Amino acid sequence: MTAHRSRLTPMIFKENKLKGAFIIELEPIEDNRGFFSRSFCKKEFALHGISMDIAQCNISYNKKRGTLRGMHYQTAPYEEAKLIRCIRGSIYDVIIDLRRDSPTYCQWVAVELSEVRHRMLYVPKGFAQGFLTLEDHTEVFYHMSEFYAPGYGRGVRWNDPTFGIHWPEEITIMSDQDKSFSDFIP
Repeated sequence: MTAHRSRLTPMIFKENKLKGAFIIELEPIEDNRGFFSRSFCKKEFALHGISMDIAQCNISYNKKRGTLRGMHYQTAPYEEAKLIRCIRGSIYDVIIDLRRDSPTYCQWVAVELSEVRHRMLYVPKGFAQGFLTLEDHTEVFYHMSEFYAPGYGRGVRWNDPTFGIHWPEEITIMSDQDKSFSDFIP
């Protein structure tokens, strides 16, 4: 994983083993009021090869620890990049590279995001993404590069043997839709 400290803003970009996916660590500027930190700057992201126009923002509130949401993605022409931050509680966020021409095709990476760690996950187009809540009353904030297009939404199953994702805790709540995704065929 390579890390690059910004000269323009208090953000550190760390590319993980899945090319184009980044953990972005915020470096809050603190004083007696609390802290301030920039969480998105189009120029700063472009310096790291990330071009993202934000089409919409979403919040996911999750009542209980052990809630799994995912693994979701949209197909062309509505593939979406995501910038994810946990703003309350904590999550185990998993991304899977579904880009057929990628050297890391069908590989996955997990990142713990929490309100206290001040970091985000940038997920490029062509990835499936989902998370497991590690605390009750967890909120996740998403910046999305595309509008939601219901006819193009897809998913892969959380326990699909093609990927072999290791989840750190018991999954206790999941939608029927997320349970019903069929096996992925590479």
